[in-house]
Amino acid sequence: MHTNTKKYRIFTWHVHGSYLLYLTQADCDFYLPYLPGVPGYGGKTKGFPFGDNVYQIPAEEVKNHDFDCIVFQSKKNYQEDQYHILSEKQRSLPRIYLEHDPPREHPTETKHIVDDPEILLIHVIHFNNVMWDNGRTPTKVIEHGVYIPYPGAMYTGELEKGIVVLNGLATRGRRMGFDIFQNVREKIPLDLIGMEYEKAGGVGEVPLTELPLVLPRYRFFFYPVRYTSFGLAVCEAMMLGLPIVALATTEMATVIKNGETGFIDTNIDSLIDKMKLLLKDKGLARTLGENARAYAEQRFGIQRFAKEWEETFAFMASGKNTT
Repeated sequence: MHTNTKKYRIFTWHVHGSYLLYLTQADCDFYLPYLPGVPGYGGKTKGFPFGDNVYQIPAEEVKNHDFDCIVFQSKKNYQEDQYHILSEKQRSLPRIYLEHDPPREHPTETKHIVDDPEILLIHVIHFNNVMWDNGRTPTKVIEHGVYIPYPGAMYTGELEKGIVVLNGLATRGRRMGFDIFQNVREKIPLDLIGMEYEKAGGVGEVPLTELPLVLPRYRFFFYPVRYTSFGLAVCEAMMLGLPIVALATTEMATVIKNGETGFIDTNIDSLIDKMKLLLKDKGLARTLGENARAYAEQRFGIQRFAKEWEETFAFMASGKNTT
């Protein structure tokens, strides 16, 4: 991609592996702290095909390195971790807080933990940006970008069932739609893939690199989530040509075009009817999936995503603190 004359050195933590993989497609060098057994300090965790521009540093050596920008990705990173492993000089570098989620305590009245005009708060979807009380902190939205590691992976849809990809669904409750998943599964054949799949009666955990070989066989992708950020798994499914069935909540209402790239509704019975239609009509499922792929390539392409991040890092390194 190589849009920068300078290759910026970015320090961040390993918080969301899939997102980090896509973030590191930007033409920058990324440095991850490593401390065995400590969440966020996994470094170049196995299972993610990180490139040669990603380095892991023993946590105790982080203070000895030079960086151009610090990227926080969690409350713990911002409130605790930076004071443990970053030097005072490093804590004064250009800083970004990458917020992956919408507010949890209250959907509209929650103040973000960052209230600092010197930090750039980046949201991954516009819904999150409009729901958080961002205070004095300047904000920017960089929507998801994904790529499929197997360019030849194509939708076949021969399995007459839907697929759900969610980690820890049984323990994350109503917010992630566990009850909806259970309700729908009584009427529609659904498989679940993700961490702790056994607690929800799922079929297994599939590495990110193998998902393109598994998902295209399913007739449709179902996203039962009531309230969360827009899932990367949805982007990946769209890129693979699967039609999407989901609740018309959060950012999903701007992503799925009803009857064109899939079906969205807040009426679960209506969604079940649409799933039955997709199971019956493979041709319709394929058409909607092709539309979903075309839309995802236009909106969630990795080139656009990487370019926006490269420009953002260059902007921050320039010493400016407003957007």
